[in-house]
Amino acid sequence: MPPPTRIVMLGTGDFALPTFVHLCETGHNVVALVTQPDRPQGRKQELIPSLIKRAAVERGIPVEQPEDVNAPESLAMIKGYSPDLLVTAAYGQILSADLLSLPRLGGINLHGSILPSYRGAAPVARAIQHGDAESGVTVIRMTPRIDAGGMMAVARTPIGPDETAGELEDRLAQLGAPLVAQAIVALETGTAQILPQEKSRVTKAPKLRKEDGLIDWSKSAQAIHNLVRAMQPWPVASTFWQRAARAPLRVIVHKTALASGQGTPGTVLEAMADTLVVAAGEGAVRLLTVQVEGKKPMRAADFLCGHHVVPGDKMGHVLSDSGGT
Repeated sequence: MPPPTRIVMLGTGDFALPTFVHLCETGHNVVALVTQPDRPQGRKQELIPSLIKRAAVERGIPVEQPEDVNAPESLAMIKGYSPDLLVTAAYGQILSADLLSLPRLGGINLHGSILPSYRGAAPVARAIQHGDAESGVTVIRMTPRIDAGGMMAVARTPIGPDETAGELEDRLAQLGAPLVAQAIVALETGTAQILPQEKSRVTKAPKLRKEDGLIDWSKSAQAIHNLVRAMQPWPVASTFWQRAARAPLRVIVHKTALASGQGTPGTVLEAMADTLVVAAGEGAVRLLTVQVEGKKPMRAADFLCGHHVVPGDKMGHVLSDSGGT
């Protein structure tokens, strides 16, 4: 019997955790975890280890945290583990050809979309933002080109009409973990079937920016609802309440629903009890959970109790007399 495949896992985000745990718990020989250096987080800017790093430490698996995984010293470090295979998921750095050539079986990656759709850093958020009804995960052979390798396995799942990017990503991570294990077995046994991606169907999923969360009220109600879901948990959707004789107040929007009504985009149509409805370019949006700076997320009813919002008020980033955004 050949010795067990020596696996070096590269992962940082929570999306990688189920795969790492599944490989460890199903008898795969994970000899090291390579993860991004701990970064300052929160108001106190404390160095907080990622969940996957904690999981590795608990299991006694060595953890490496190079600033540049492709630097000569990093290549030497990884080579020292004599890996047969690299497994990556939500790592955060592009792997060079030199790094991918170290193990005899190369590298495989778990990606959070049905490739070739949504290559890039934010596949889950972009799928929800664009109103897709289905998502999934793909295991690919890694190449130096981002998410361009041949496809080894795919799993699909419907996207719920109110599901957020964070919720869907959690489900996809669980869906993908056994898929990675199956791909490893296929490589070990020489039974892997690797299909090329259709270049004509490639779409991009660029990294999220904070400004991506700004609500454009000229969009349809469905598009705004999709945006709010897609921007969870970061950068979150937001708008500005244009208050009379006071500076605009930034309102973070955590949860919405489609509503009936029409009017100039960005105009408050209803503001009473627990109902806060704003007109969109097509239809209207009900704000269910919101947040203002320095406060915790709250129900619309609590927000309305503390803030004098009235029908006719404007919501948006830059507003003109005709409604704007």
